Amino acid sequence: MRGLVVGNGSDLDAGFVGQRLREHGYAFTEAHRERPEDWPSLDGVDLVVLLGSEWHVYDEATSASVAAEAGLVRDALAARVPLLAICFGAQIVSHALGGAVARTDRPEIGWYPIEPLDAAPGDFVAGPWVQWHDDVFDVPDGFDVLARTPSGPQLIRRERILATQFHPECTETMLARWLRQGGADEYRRRGGDPAAFLAATRENTEVSRPNAEALVDWFVDDVAPS
Repeated sequence: MRGLVVGNGSDLDAGFVGQRLREHGYAFTEAHRERPEDWPSLDGVDLVVLLGSEWHVYDEATSASVAAEAGLVRDALAARVPLLAICFGAQIVSHALGGAVARTDRPEIGWYPIEPLDAAPGDFVAGPWVQWHDDVFDVPDGFDVLARTPSGPQLIRRERILATQFHPECTETMLARWLRQGGADEYRRRGGDPAAFLAATRENTEVSRPNAEALVDWFVDDVAPS
C-alpha cells in the first residue's frame, strides 16, 4: 500500500506512527512542505500523513505552501483517501475545512495527559503525550471531538480523517533534534529545563510508543475503512 507523508524537509520523520504504519504494509513517498510543486498526485495513494511543523498556518511567509496543503486535505476528503494529521497537520485540517487557527493563551510544551471523551476508542488516548504548540484550532463542521485538554481539542475525527494536536509519533531521537534545532532556547524561555524534558521523554516513550501503536491500529482498522 502506498502512503504520502508531508512534512518540513529538516524534520520529515513520522517516528512511532510511521513505524507502525509500515508494519501494516504502507510504504511512503515523502513530500516536502517547502516544495508543493513537487508533490505527487493522489492517484494510487492509499493514505496521507501530515506531520507537525514549527510553522504557523496564519503566517504570510508560508501562505502558498499552507494553501497547497489545505488543498491536499480537501482533495483527500473528496477522494476518500484516509488522512492522519498531527499537530500543525491538524491545524491545516481545521484551516482547510472552515475552522480558524490562532495563538492560544495556554500553550503546551512538554508531556501532558489528555482527557478522552465518550467517543474515544480506548484508554490509550489519555497518554501522556508530547505537546509542542502555541496555537489552537477550531473544530470544523462534521468532526467529532474524541479528546481535549484545557487548551483545546486534542483528537478529532470525521469520516476517514483523524487529527491529533499532540505528537504520538515523537521518539527520544526526534525530541532531541527539536531541542537542538532551537527548541531548547524556547523551552528555557518558558521556564523549562531541556535536559529534564529529554529525560522525561526517555521515560515516557515506554508508554507512549505502545499507545501510539494502539492509536495507529485503531486508525487503520476503524477510521481508514469507514
